[in-house]
Amino acid sequence: MATNPGKNTASAVESIPAPTGAANLIDTDYVIGQDNIKRKFFDVHGKVFIISALTIVLFVVVTLALRSEVEPLFTAIRDWLTGNLAWFFIGSANIFVLLCLGLILSPLGRVRLGGQDATPDYSYTGWFSMLFAAGMGIGLMFYGVAEPMSHFSTAMGGTAVENGVRTDWAPLGAAAGDAQAAASLSMAATIFHWGLHPWAIYAIVALALALFSFNKGLPLSIRSIFYPLLGERVWGWPGHIIDILAVFATLFGLATSLGLGAQQAAAGLEFLFGMPNTDTSKVLLVAGITVIALMSVLAGLDKGVKRLSEINMVLALLLLLFIVIVGPTLAIITGFFSNLGSYLTNLPALSNPIGRDDANFSQGWTAFYWAWWISWSPFVGMFIARVSRGRSVREFLIAVLLVPSLVSVLWMTAFGGTALGQFVTDGFTGVQDAALELKLFAMLGELPLTQISSFIGIVLVVVFFVTSSDSGSLVIDTITAGGKVNAPVPQRAFWAVLQGIVAISLLLGGGLVALQAMAVSTGLPFTIVLLVGCVSIVKGLMSEPR
Repeated sequence: MATNPGKNTASAVESIPAPTGAANLIDTDYVIGQDNIKRKFFDVHGKVFIISALTIVLFVVVTLALRSEVEPLFTAIRDWLTGNLAWFFIGSANIFVLLCLGLILSPLGRVRLGGQDATPDYSYTGWFSMLFAAGMGIGLMFYGVAEPMSHFSTAMGGTAVENGVRTDWAPLGAAAGDAQAAASLSMAATIFHWGLHPWAIYAIVALALALFSFNKGLPLSIRSIFYPLLGERVWGWPGHIIDILAVFATLFGLATSLGLGAQQAAAGLEFLFGMPNTDTSKVLLVAGITVIALMSVLAGLDKGVKRLSEINMVLALLLLLFIVIVGPTLAIITGFFSNLGSYLTNLPALSNPIGRDDANFSQGWTAFYWAWWISWSPFVGMFIARVSRGRSVREFLIAVLLVPSLVSVLWMTAFGGTALGQFVTDGFTGVQDAALELKLFAMLGELPLTQISSFIGIVLVVVFFVTSSDSGSLVIDTITAGGKVNAPVPQRAFWAVLQGIVAISLLLGGGLVALQAMAVSTGLPFTIVLLVGCVSIVKGLMSEPR
């Protein structure tokens, strides 16, 4: 055991704090930044940065130059991956959940991130705010009403079979003609996509990064996770490939969310102010918000991301309380518990990776979601790791896994349950008939203070957008800077701008289909990376004092 880093540990350089108290450091000759190209305004890992940046720029150029040709290609890629590999994505997500639950219950949960005597860098309030805002912001705004209503409509419609194959999009066995059963099933399916499984994906990456950086003294980079398996080879091409895949997954996963956010913000502005919802307006939105994100990036983690995350949480809480108070209050409160029960009841069937009859649902919804979450995991995982030093593994996993999952249940119950109540109880069909990005505003339109609540909704989408872009830029920059956490600001700005450009190119080159295709495509190879990384986590934790 070691209490201080040795002269050759990777954390002896840069601003990753050394372990406090007992920790089992890895002794390596690698020095953070030793393979970097250093100039006045940039300090980057030559191979990782150049290959990542040039590939992404080439992708943008081709997508914008061949807009009409790439859309069917994106569709084919998405359909093939989700159609043929749904079992792989669903099964992998189950493994991540089981590993998290196993670590919570095992003695390994007593290991403290940052050494036995480490203390948390942030209060619970600040920590939870950053966890939640970085993890799911735009998605909750986009799908909070849209997804429960979509599943409700398909469940009510029942199953449809052609040539022995189901063609409907209903989850599991549907609930033809039974409004209450359809509502219960739709909420269970929605919570399944926003509960334990996605947060387990994030938790695995975050735990691995925090462990190997704060306890083992390695760079805060995805490749460090694989040191127990690859040894010193992790600093060579095997590690370069891992980090390049992480950059691709992060950037395209973020671009998917930023594209969704732009679509919803544009739809909201049209709903409120009559502004035309065109490609031009979406491009201008992405460009404007990217500029705001740039300003936040320049402010840094503590001033920029933390402050924006806390603003996010206040606004989100205000909107949530507004829905609970002016909406069907009693139905929301009771619905929280009944929806949680329905989720737990249907969880085994929803998470089953093989022999599914509901192919459209499991492939088009679940497989896409898991690939999307996995593509986000390097970004969210590294961000969570950076703000979680000082927590025990058990405390960390309970917080990351359970707290945001319960908030997601409450959010979906309030927003989705209100929309379902408007249809089932009041006979209002506006939400059901609205376009996906307009469903939130259609629901708010039936409540008091529509203009104010809808405006807050748009602001939330924008601020979540900025927070994600800001956090993502910091994370991608760390990966492409060879694990340095205080690289020059201009290269962070470069990644913030490139995220916006990629989101614009995907919106123009195929819209939602293109966004989904790239999330799934980059999620696939990184799923394999994460599965291998699970072995490293267990090996690393077993060597730590507890």
